[in-house]
Amino acid sequence: MLACVSFLVLPASPGQAHDFQAGEVAIGHPWTRAVGASAPTAAGYMVLRNEGAVPDRLMAASSPMARAIEMHHMSMTDGIMRMRPLPDGIVLPTGQSVRLEPGGLHLMLVGPIGGLAQGTRVPVTLRFERAGEVTVELAVEAAGSRASAHQGH
Repeated sequence: MLACVSFLVLPASPGQAHDFQAGEVAIGHPWTRAVGASAPTAAGYMVLRNEGAVPDRLMAASSPMARAIEMHHMSMTDGIMRMRPLPDGIVLPTGQSVRLEPGGLHLMLVGPIGGLAQGTRVPVTLRFERAGEVTVELAVEAAGSRASAHQGH
């Protein structure tokens, strides 16, 4: 955990790169949706690409802007949306991309602190089994967004 945090939500800057790298794992376009101060949860999305020669795994995530972060999978079964936690992490097969996106795999930010305002960025530290740790920034998009406004840029 972070002992001291001098920032909470970072202002977004269009000139800043929004791709990150942890060892052999490329992290593309991390984002989330705006939520109010009383929201019980928020979700984090991104594309994880394992460019290495061996499989890797996203093991954990944390942020000074949430009480906890869990990895979840959402699916539709018999017309019912189901969400289940992934306590063993998210597997990243060699040479493949894994999309964390609405309606599927995602990071669940439990107890977002103070709300997440559109146009800001939220620091999230990702811990991979092989690639180690990296801090990325989730770009906060509009509350109803289905994809990052910067996807594909």
